[in-house]
Amino acid sequence: MAASKLQALWNHPAGPKTIHFWAPTFKWGISIANIADFAKPPEKISYPQQIAVTCTGVIWSRYSTVITPKNWNLFSVNVAMAGTGIYQLTRKVKHDYFANPEAEAAIAKE
Repeated sequence: MAASKLQALWNHPAGPKTIHFWAPTFKWGISIANIADFAKPPEKISYPQQIAVTCTGVIWSRYSTVITPKNWNLFSVNVAMAGTGIYQLTRKVKHDYFANPEAEAAIAKE
């Protein structure tokens, strides 16, 4: 049973013998790096980088449901990219435009 499932995966049109498998797999590295950057202070986050990650995630999430065969690895990695990019942009915008200087000064004194 397991051997037949493994063979089906191996011979699938979006299986490990094709770029359709490996390209989204490597994109997971970008998502993981973006998650690692959650610890970065907001002032070190780049607007252009996060906009690119977010837009790529949103656009390719939609496109990955249209192509044949459906590539759920591509879909899920792009949802992750869009989500992490939106979160990082939210952090950056809050820091740049909605920061409370009095609250920051009080935290710095503690």
